[in-house]
Amino acid sequence: MSPLLDRIRADVKGDAYYQQNFPNDGQRFLAWYLRNCYLRTPIQAKDDITDGPNDKEFDAIIVDDEKRQIVIVQSKFYAGSVDHQPLQEVLATWLQIQNLPALQANCNGKLQIKLETVAAALEDDYEVVFELLTTGALTSEAKNDLSAFQSTIAEFEHPQASLTLVDSDAIQTRWTEAAGKELPKLSHTMTLEPARYLAVDIANFRTVLAAIPLADCLKFPGISDGKLFRPNVRQSLGLTNKVNKGMRQTLNGDNPQYFFFYHNGITALCEKMSLDATTHQLKLEGLGVVNGCQSLTTLLSCSERIKAFPDARVLVRFYEIPQRDVADKISIYTNSQSAVKPRDLRSNDKRVLALKKAYEGAYPTGYLITKRGEMRPADRDEELTVDIALLAKWLMTWHCQRPNIAYNENRLFDKHFDQLFKGDYHPSDIRALSFWARKIEQRWEAGDLALNEALLASPSYSKFHLFYAVQLFFSAASNQIDKVPFPSATMQFPDPEALIGLAATCYNSALEAGMNEYQEKGKIFSPQNWLKAKDSLLKLQASVRTSFGFIGMMAGGAQMKQALVLPADRFGLRWVAD
Repeated sequence: MSPLLDRIRADVKGDAYYQQNFPNDGQRFLAWYLRNCYLRTPIQAKDDITDGPNDKEFDAIIVDDEKRQIVIVQSKFYAGSVDHQPLQEVLATWLQIQNLPALQANCNGKLQIKLETVAAALEDDYEVVFELLTTGALTSEAKNDLSAFQSTIAEFEHPQASLTLVDSDAIQTRWTEAAGKELPKLSHTMTLEPARYLAVDIANFRTVLAAIPLADCLKFPGISDGKLFRPNVRQSLGLTNKVNKGMRQTLNGDNPQYFFFYHNGITALCEKMSLDATTHQLKLEGLGVVNGCQSLTTLLSCSERIKAFPDARVLVRFYEIPQRDVADKISIYTNSQSAVKPRDLRSNDKRVLALKKAYEGAYPTGYLITKRGEMRPADRDEELTVDIALLAKWLMTWHCQRPNIAYNENRLFDKHFDQLFKGDYHPSDIRALSFWARKIEQRWEAGDLALNEALLASPSYSKFHLFYAVQLFFSAASNQIDKVPFPSATMQFPDPEALIGLAATCYNSALEAGMNEYQEKGKIFSPQNWLKAKDSLLKLQASVRTSFGFIGMMAGGAQMKQALVLPADRFGLRWVAD
């Protein structure tokens, strides 16, 4: 048995969570993978797993709204050879999502609920990522089937889909990545073609520029399991990414030998490099690719085609860079072609800069982070540091009263930017929004909110719904139902933890009301879809208004009601966001 299998078996055997929540080792392994490689919480992992009687070959489903992906996992937990059967099961899931109504009518109850979420995501053009998760080794026939299936599904436009093999090596890599540990160093030796490379020192760093046959690139270690791309600022975006599909079209077209001219090249770093001028043998130690992850994973998906064209080449830049800080900068700067997000485009907007200037002027030890990857300076207070991406979500939740769309960062900085960002927004309101968000996060991390598991399984929605509920209490107490309190006016509330606890109770009641309504109408209730819909807001509003009438009956309730009352001039109109 492999060390990885030994470790997984020991983990699931020694942890009561796995033993008490899952009936067999297959499900326990799947839960272990979701928790340790996807970093899903225990509640999320339990919610993700659909394996069981009548699961229609769907072992686990994650609908990731941030990445706009539907991850469908088919899991096989055993040692030894893996034949074509698991791939046929993946094929079955792919075929079945083409007809969701028929699938939903004949599957188990948990999968029915998940498929409601999948259907909504497919309507919104989410990408489908199939994963074949196994601790076994594919037979040669299964490998051929895998290659054929990967090529077939990548050709479909809707839904865009890809298939990834997550074997023992890939599991180990993902686990190590998730834990933030250093991966084993890679070494590689290759023979360069005479007259097709240049060796030179640049800024005292050894450098080799070479035209490498594509087939030789496939011999680099660590492509399939991702180890080669450890220093890369991003990992593979999947075969359906627009750029990657373009590369596939070139490779599968009439002139794959033109790939060299169409491609910007690959950048590889190593800690030590030696080149024999006689044999043209290049030895690389501590190898890693910092720019070329998409290219190499795409090349791997076309491996058989590439072998038929030995003249197809790509430019590879090899740099001997033992210094970690220099290597990190090369990784960042050589990926400047990465997709630019709306947030990036807005980072230097005059309204954002005005907010930053005003906030840091009002709070000299505070800091407003406006760019992705920017770090808080050491002389600034962590508690007074605010990320502009979080601020956008808070503004959408508090002032626009739309926590159901606060998770979508791209939309906030694109469609809703003008509504959200105002150069004259008061710094004290930013501080107050941060205050409430931190209090909610503390209660969430403490795990004492007693929320329904369906709500705990969707933290990207639930935290903002709680944020919204807090604001509703001030409006209800002050008879300002149609208006929004200025955040700074709420910071003096004497017991924020108690108010957040009350918000959680209302949130549970809102969910129960939504579930009951669906059941009365004979509909399948998907918590994730409900949280995206305005109905969740209406139910939460009603729950807060109802509970407010009972606050006075609580111990200290009269004082709480009085503290929630704010003057009318401390309210403003809701900002339009839809």
